[in-house]
Amino acid sequence: MFISFEGIDGSGKSTQARRLAEDLGALGRDVTLTREPGGSPGAEEIRRLLVEGGSERWSPETELLLFTAARRDHIERTIRPAIARGATVITDRFADLTRVYQGAARADLRTIVDQLHQLMIAIEPDLTFVIDIDPEVSLRRGHARNTVEDRFEGMGLDFQIKLRAGFRALAEEAPNRVRLIDGAGSPDDVAARIRAALP
Repeated sequence: MFISFEGIDGSGKSTQARRLAEDLGALGRDVTLTREPGGSPGAEEIRRLLVEGGSERWSPETELLLFTAARRDHIERTIRPAIARGATVITDRFADLTRVYQGAARADLRTIVDQLHQLMIAIEPDLTFVIDIDPEVSLRRGHARNTVEDRFEGMGLDFQIKLRAGFRALAEEAPNRVRLIDGAGSPDDVAARIRAALP
């Protein structure tokens, strides 16, 4: 399977992606855990351009092109080789990141996002978990991490509220693929909800 985790910044998606990868690995499955932007050497270089610096550093259009370039390298060097050998791929973010961030919250670019995705990416996860959480809680978590990768958290609470609405709309748009998971409670609580939603 190809599984992605999505959610607003600080929602706990990275923790849950890692936990699921560990759990499946403990069952003897071949699992590749990866992330976006990043997941391959070239994509990791692009990641630094996207997640560091001031919020005004790039326009939404430029972000879209950078995310797509990173994603293409990620697919070529990490995702497709893992799938070809029969591994389960779990990624902390994939194309839904761009659909929501640049397609809805940062700008109204969804048509262009979809066209570029079809031209350059053309694959979707089999299953996507969206960790849904109160934006005020997630923003506090994001600021508490105190890393240089805080460009999107720096866009403030209103932006996180728009992101949450975008991810919820995505879950309604693609119910066969996207599972909306309540992110409230402990990591164990959230992990149990994810296990229950696995096919």
